[in-house]
Amino acid sequence: MGELVIVAIGGNALVKENGRDSIQDQYEAVKETVSHIADMIEEGYKVVVTHGNGPQVGFAMRRCEIANEITGMPTIPLVNCVAETQGGIGYQIQQALTNEFAKRGMKQKVASVITQVEVSIDDPNFQNPTKPVGSFFTLEQSEAMKAEHPDWVMVEDSGRGYRRVVPSPRPIDIIEKDAIKSLIDSGYVVIAAGGGGIPVVKTGDNAYDGIDAVIDKDFATSLLAEQIQAETLIITTGVPRVCINFGKPNQKALEQISIEETKQYIAEDHFAKGSMLPKIEASLSFLEKSGSRVIITNPESLKDAVNNQAGTHIVK
Repeated sequence: MGELVIVAIGGNALVKENGRDSIQDQYEAVKETVSHIADMIEEGYKVVVTHGNGPQVGFAMRRCEIANEITGMPTIPLVNCVAETQGGIGYQIQQALTNEFAKRGMKQKVASVITQVEVSIDDPNFQNPTKPVGSFFTLEQSEAMKAEHPDWVMVEDSGRGYRRVVPSPRPIDIIEKDAIKSLIDSGYVVIAAGGGGIPVVKTGDNAYDGIDAVIDKDFATSLLAEQIQAETLIITTGVPRVCINFGKPNQKALEQISIEETKQYIAEDHFAKGSMLPKIEASLSFLEKSGSRVIITNPESLKDAVNNQAGTHIVK
């Protein structure tokens, strides 16, 4: 059996551009991404796939609100929208991987696990929402949306526009981790913790209740990687390498950095809070607890990156 690698796909990576966000558009993006994951599996790596759902859960919430406004249909709680997008995106990844394996004559099996993730009811993010979801808006559109929906919180997201934000508590435990381990041991490629997992809180006697939030997929992936004892965590993003001084004349792409160097770059405020910083913080959490290496790169560089020929590598 090869090295166990966990690969996190960003929800934004499945929406290539505004206006191309239909389910079929998303599936085309999924097929492109999984072809690169299949390259890794073909080389002998064991792979677990996680994914984000930021745009998709926002779309689901908005559809519910419009249906309620126009027809009076009951709205769906945010936690259920997370579950629905986890299942829908997981289905597309599972099907695309199965078809890719068939095309290549590979015998790997694929399974998606509907994954609950425990959070704390006392997490401060419930009072200070930070997770961007849904579409990007201009400033003028953002102001109009806030006027229409006074309870919405809108923030500027990394220079790309304004988005609605919802609570994003830190994950504490992956509830289905043992089932995920069993599937890995049985030779499955597993899709798990989609959209950061379905957020649940303990209610006593080992019972759980769902709670409205969207967990950051990178922190959930880092925790899952630790709990299933993966050696490598790969976080995909829109760039081939992490950069410091991003967007400036002295921009520099990073090839390999240590934990200490990474912490220094954080202190120097090189990583945007809404995009790269959570990926970096999740990477450090994994390395400081159990992992061997983290790679941050774009999906098309996955095969080269896992073989030390591309991406930014954060190492102990």
